[in-house]
Amino acid sequence: MTTPINLNKARKAKAKSEKEQRAKENRAKFGRTKAEKQLEAARAEKLAKLTDAHRRTEPSGEG
Repeated sequence: MTTPINLNKARKAKAKSEKEQRAKENRAKFGRTKAEKQLEAARAEKLAKLTDAHRRTEPSGEG
């Protein structure tokens, strides 16, 4: 005779494995490495500095 199975535990285990699989797929689909994030931040900062350097300023004597 086989041992009885706790259906609640089986259902929770199945849900957990499905959630882990979904998380794995999302990491592959949307995830970026730390280096990629840092590179993007550095590029944005450089662009901001470049545009600020070329911004026209009003003369301070007139106003």
